[in-house]
Amino acid sequence: MKRRTVPAAAAFAVTAALLLTACGGGDDGNTGDDKIAGAEQGAGKDGKERKSPSSPTASADSADRPEVKLPADVHNVFESWKTGDPLKDAALADARRRIEATDAAITRTARESEVIPFYYKGEALTGAARWISLFTKQNLSVTGTTRYYAPRVTPHGKTSVALLYCADESKAYTKNRKTGKPDKTPVTDKSYVLYHARLDRNENGVWQTSMLSSERGNAKCTP
Repeated sequence: MKRRTVPAAAAFAVTAALLLTACGGGDDGNTGDDKIAGAEQGAGKDGKERKSPSSPTASADSADRPEVKLPADVHNVFESWKTGDPLKDAALADARRRIEATDAAITRTARESEVIPFYYKGEALTGAARWISLFTKQNLSVTGTTRYYAPRVTPHGKTSVALLYCADESKAYTKNRKTGKPDKTPVTDKSYVLYHARLDRNENGVWQTSMLSSERGNAKCTP
C-alpha cells in the first residue's frame, strides 16, 4: 500500500470536486474529537510558533511562519521548485511548507494543530481535517521518501495561482502506528500522482491552499 492510500478509503471524497490524497494520520486511541482548529468554518488562521530555519525562503511579508519538524523516517524531496520569478517562488515555497506541515500532522498524535489552518483554507482545510482524522481512526502513520517534481505555476493576478505538480510515492508507505511496520507493495503507475491546487495569498503574505485535487497514475507523472 502506498503512503497516501487508506484502507477502505482509497477514494475519499471531500466534496464532489475535491479529493485529497496528500494527508494522513495516526491513532492515539481516541475516537472522539479529531479536529483541526478552524476546519469547521473552512477558514485558516495564523500559527504562533516561531519560523523554522530550514523552511524555504519566501518573499517579503509580515507572516511569522510556524516551525515544522518531520520525524527522521519521513523525507520529502522537491525537484525544480524554484523558477526565478518572485511571485511563483513565494507560492511554491508555501506549497512546500503546506506539504511538510501535513506530513508533520500525519506523524504525530495531536488532533489540533495551528499549522494546518496556517497553510490551508476553505474546502482544502475541511478536506485536510477529515483526511487526517481518517488516518487517525485507521491507526496509521507514514514513512519513507516522496519526490515532488515538475511543478507548474500559473498566476491569476497577484494574489492567486494555479499549481500543478507530480509526486513519486514509490518509496513512501503507510505504516502501522503501534508496530511501526511499513506496508510495502510493488510499484505501479498508481505510485505516481498528479496534483492540482489553487493557492491564495492572504493579508499576511501567506499563500494558502484553498483547493486541492489529485489523480493517481496520470500519464503526465508516470515514468
